[in-house]
Amino acid sequence: ETAAVPGYRCQSSHLALKWQSCCQLKVYDCCLDNCFRALCCKGPPPPRPEYDLVCIGLSGSGKTSLLSQLCSESPENIVSTTGFSIKAVPFQNAILNVKELGGADNIRKYWSRYYQGSQGVIFVLDSASSEDDLETARNELHSALQHPQLCTLPFLILANHQDKPAARSVQEIKKYFELEPLARGKRWILKPCSLDDMEAVKDSFSLLINLLEERDFEPSRM
Repeated sequence: ETAAVPGYRCQSSHLALKWQSCCQLKVYDCCLDNCFRALCCKGPPPPRPEYDLVCIGLSGSGKTSLLSQLCSESPENIVSTTGFSIKAVPFQNAILNVKELGGADNIRKYWSRYYQGSQGVIFVLDSASSEDDLETARNELHSALQHPQLCTLPFLILANHQDKPAARSVQEIKKYFELEPLARGKRWILKPCSLDDMEAVKDSFSLLINLLEERDFEPSRM
């Protein structure tokens, strides 16, 4: 038999309490460390990518109004663009720096001077315009699609003013503008739009952003 050692039980209890307290401290330290890591390692969200776009179209097509609405500007302050203007249009996954060019007859001949550095093109047309204006818009779009600085870029073509009675459908626009044969092999989107349905406009721009993102991940060509 083992003789009882005075104070042995007391020492054992003391050691057990000390061990339990130490473990509790380690658990507490571990929780603090995890919380610290969660707070410090999370950091700010990554910056949204920015893309430089050029927006063209005849006067009266609605370029300025659409872009102003996307920027949540007051409709009362909208003034038709006579030269050019630049707007930063924010989206959840990107910021579009849009250079809008005036569409008057005496300005369109200078459009190409502002194409350099563009990563995508927005072409706005009035789907309810006269036959003459529609023909002019068709020629301008053809010229842009074939321009050396734009021909490889993604295009968003907006058939605006769909809320007007004389508006032509997307299928009519596609056929009249001969988009299928002319833009074959290019990346383009044709969508109907109006100021009455800005959610549809935003969805169209989201599709353009997808094309811009795909371009970012394309393998470089030697």
